[in-house]
Amino acid sequence: MKSKHYYMYVLHCADKSLYCGFTTNVLRRFHTHQAYQGAKYTRVKSRHPLKLIYWCEYPTKHDALSAEYYFKHQSRQQKEHYLHLRGISI
Repeated sequence: MKSKHYYMYVLHCADKSLYCGFTTNVLRRFHTHQAYQGAKYTRVKSRHPLKLIYWCEYPTKHDALSAEYYFKHQSRQQKEHYLHLRGISI
């Protein structure tokens, strides 16, 4: 039986906002966002183009969803610091 992979990912939007999500396939989900068919937040034209700037794999769905929740509930400064610690500069 093939094991599933779970990811938390971050998009940098053209309006300089950050979008964080959860998926089992990062590239497929990113292409969905790019096609204006992803989350309501990324369907807004002024947020395009989108850049996939970070993703991290987790062993369980719970862990990935927890990471997403943690990221989403941080201030912008804390989010930038989180990304900076992982080698991502915006």
